[in-house]
Amino acid sequence: MSKSVYLASQSPRRLELLRQIGLAPVVLPLRHAQPRADVDETPLPGESALDYVQRLAHLKAESGWQALAGRRLPVLPIIAADTTVTLDGDILGKPADTTEAAVMLRRYSGRTHTVLTAVGVAYRERIEVSVSESEVRFKPLSEAEIAAYVASGEPFDKAGGYGIQGRAAMFVEHLSGSYSGVMGLPLHETAELLKGAGFQIL
Repeated sequence: MSKSVYLASQSPRRLELLRQIGLAPVVLPLRHAQPRADVDETPLPGESALDYVQRLAHLKAESGWQALAGRRLPVLPIIAADTTVTLDGDILGKPADTTEAAVMLRRYSGRTHTVLTAVGVAYRERIEVSVSESEVRFKPLSEAEIAAYVASGEPFDKAGGYGIQGRAAMFVEHLSGSYSGVMGLPLHETAELLKGAGFQIL
């Protein structure tokens, strides 16, 4: 029997990943699924990519918890996550336009980049965060391949400008780490956080 949890995200990929491990995620209403106005997703000066994703996952989980406070709803874990790509010390978020998406893909071409996904679980007034770190190597990309991928529209709602579960899977020569983490929600870390909070999945 599936167990319900709250998902503080509108991501269909995260929704499907939670279902994959037998959970029944309830997506928080859109106004609550996004960080509050005072949760700025801009990296802090000098902030590392690791600190950045940990901070945002914690803030998103906290925001979801506060949004539910005082409402007559079942007490369930709230799951939030944040993903970023880092290369050469830079934090690469969602591309703003086609030019930025193409620039990101050129940087990945023939190289290895790091994908960091932090997951935060808020449950019974506790928030715990865990991070998955994966290394992804892309094959050398031609300008035609980059242009075609950008034209597909896939890059624009994804951290780092690509989705490994989509057409960009053709570009991946090697992955070391968590496939689900690169998708946006590391299932091992998520399950361990839930168990650590006393919420049994199996």
